[in-house]
Amino acid sequence: MKKNLKLYDVPQINTIQQMMLESAEKFSHKIALEDLNPTPIKSVTYEELLQNILKFGTALKKLGLQERAHIAVIGENRVQWAISFLTCMCFNYVIVPIDKNLTTNEIFNIVHESDSEAIIFSESYSSTFSGSHVALKKVKHFICMDQTKEDANFLYMVDLITNAEMADKKLLPKINPNDLAEIIFTSGSLGRAKGVMLTQGNLAANLVDMVSMIIIGRGDRFLSVLPMHHTYECTCGMLCPLYSGASAHYARSLKTVVDDIQKVKATILLGVPLLFDKMFKRIMKTIHEDKVKSKVVPPLMKITSLLQTAGVKGLKQKIFKELHEKFGGAIRIFIAGGAAPDPLVAKGLRELGFTFIQGYGLTETSPILALNRLDYFKDNAAGIPLPRVEIKINEPDEEGIGEIWAKGPSIMLGYYKNDKLTEEVFEKGWFKTGDQGYVDEDGFLHIAGRKKNVIISKSGKNVFPEEIEDVLNRSPFILECMVYGEKDQKQDEIIAVQIVVDAEAFIELAENEGVEINDELINKKIAEEIDKTNKQLANYKHIRKFYIRDNEFEKTTTQKIKRYLVEKS
Repeated sequence: MKKNLKLYDVPQINTIQQMMLESAEKFSHKIALEDLNPTPIKSVTYEELLQNILKFGTALKKLGLQERAHIAVIGENRVQWAISFLTCMCFNYVIVPIDKNLTTNEIFNIVHESDSEAIIFSESYSSTFSGSHVALKKVKHFICMDQTKEDANFLYMVDLITNAEMADKKLLPKINPNDLAEIIFTSGSLGRAKGVMLTQGNLAANLVDMVSMIIIGRGDRFLSVLPMHHTYECTCGMLCPLYSGASAHYARSLKTVVDDIQKVKATILLGVPLLFDKMFKRIMKTIHEDKVKSKVVPPLMKITSLLQTAGVKGLKQKIFKELHEKFGGAIRIFIAGGAAPDPLVAKGLRELGFTFIQGYGLTETSPILALNRLDYFKDNAAGIPLPRVEIKINEPDEEGIGEIWAKGPSIMLGYYKNDKLTEEVFEKGWFKTGDQGYVDEDGFLHIAGRKKNVIISKSGKNVFPEEIEDVLNRSPFILECMVYGEKDQKQDEIIAVQIVVDAEAFIELAENEGVEINDELINKKIAEEIDKTNKQLANYKHIRKFYIRDNEFEKTTTQKIKRYLVEKS
């Protein structure tokens, strides 16, 4: 039965420009952004952030960049990336964030396809753009975040800001919240880039609706680890704290996450499921290796969960204080996005006293469509639709599963210069997500898998590879896997899987049992793990073949496997 949930009272905004101006006034002397790596602009208060924006915007105008010009940005997570993004929002430019992991050809293609007139980049990309002026004819200005002698034609962001006069914030351009503000290029099903067009109104609506469901305060400190070009990190990890008066701190690297959490005493960490899976496995491995903890901790996890259900609060944090101190002692929320997390990992982290929730969305939806709440959640669900988001399940099957369609103020304008593709994903005002799912009796949205990945079993039933992968990935011997349909000699489609084994687990097995690691041992162990998995699944979902891969799968920046690149047997 659906529950009427109270929403938090939050400031109403229509544009990111409005958000930035209001936040700078309300939280002026409070820290807004900080780099944990040494950079030219290492940290800024809200007031200093606005000053940098007003000066950088003046400098861009002086260069001859007119309102509505397209400006690309590429680089590691840092304060200057945020300044670039927010300057475009405040001065009515169109920002084009580019994935820092793309090849030179892919970067050039996006710069060209996006009609960018300027590009802002970190020193890591100075050699990429040095001498590229002939190839990128539309680009008039190459602006480096760092000082480099790579190319005499480069301009330097810090110099531009230092030498510019500060614009009068009262004279900033008037923003139409429904105008194009951002183009985010995302991989298509065949690996082709699609330019998602978002407005400031899209982003503002997503912020307001999100924070009305999960309260974020000025005392919160976000540790930023996911790439900023991705709309999940950009909206939820940068704009959300700035809207709420919190702060965002940019981690040195993925390897230093735990140290960085301790350093800034982070209260909120956004991550993809893979990050939390590894974190949880490492915690549990440490517990199991300790003879005393291995006997004491599991029963304590169950007892404290029962007591919390009975209304006893704060007990887990006290009992597992030593563990919480390793994460800085201040973590308030772990938030998973980008893909569906394993419900057992969510439950396990919660039993150790960490609040863990997940949300669901797409780049095309700015990104959040549904979100679990701190006080009302389901570990196996994507969440409840945001206040102004409508969800409908199109053509549900007998189990209620169909394609998820969405409506709401955070839905994109369409794909840049691609009317055909835009028409294909919209129908009578509804955006077709391409994801399959259902809504339960309590109003929670559940994701079954991607429509294009569905395998049709011999009995005619739909099999979602993601469901099987979730179970397989719980094995300590499997690092990652990809399930797919394969034609066998009888031309019936069977379920097959490619597996990357976890080397660490096999080394531990070999040492404990005094055996040699060879193909026979690996195949025998993986076959056992597949048998265990099949016992948990209906017969029509059983895995019939498996293959061991030598190399890890190529992935997107949110750690999703690029299925279209995988050669199937």
